[in-house]
Amino acid sequence: MLTMGVDIGSASSKVVILKDGKDILAGVVVPVGTGTSGPTRALQQALEMAKVSKSDISKVVVTGYGRMTFKEADEQVSEITCHAKGVHHLVPSARTIIDIGGQDAKVIKLDEHGYVTNFVMNEKCAAGTGRFLEVMARVLEVSVSDLQELGDQAENIVPISSTCTVFAESEVISQLAAGQKSADVVAGIHQSVARRVAGLAGRVGLTPDVVMTGGVAQNGGVVKALERELKVPIVVAPKSQLTGAIGAALIAYEKISKR
Repeated sequence: MLTMGVDIGSASSKVVILKDGKDILAGVVVPVGTGTSGPTRALQQALEMAKVSKSDISKVVVTGYGRMTFKEADEQVSEITCHAKGVHHLVPSARTIIDIGGQDAKVIKLDEHGYVTNFVMNEKCAAGTGRFLEVMARVLEVSVSDLQELGDQAENIVPISSTCTVFAESEVISQLAAGQKSADVVAGIHQSVARRVAGLAGRVGLTPDVVMTGGVAQNGGVVKALERELKVPIVVAPKSQLTGAIGAALIAYEKISKR
């Protein structure tokens, strides 16, 4: 049996095709999200990767910020539920999930069965999200993918105190104009993200194992900064950008199986 999970975020579209609730036949990330051609492109690429057609899929579940606009799905499920399901499948020991996406950050607590017991979400401000890092990378005239390598070269951390993305951008420009090294500024940017997310984690409490998901999880500089702030080791989830889509595909499989 084939099921599909679709996770439409603000910055990217993810699609997973699952066979019999366990084998991932396709996993696609397209770097544009809701309101774009991203979801349709991701779906088509996943079908091509799995060498199947849409009619072969028994059920499609969609999640994420843009789930309400996706007409190809049979059902919509909240991203909190899908991330929990996906992470528990990939890392059964997970008890806390830190998910940093394009425009929001979430901290989700799980019980031993993978069910959500509590969560908190920052969706009103881009601080502490992938968008924040994109803005800072633009100011530094580097790509987002270069931030980790640049931060690894830091000799000191230049603190970025502003929690607002706009004010933080001005602060970074001022620090660079004052002669601070780009690498040290990047270390401060990573620390700023970590402190913002650590504040969210403090509201729900932190229970190991702590697992990080989302595109920002691929930035080792942010992961290390979070480990320093939280004083716990962090496991980066396998297929960190696909956990929501994996969870959606698993939920689709469970619903078909129960039926």
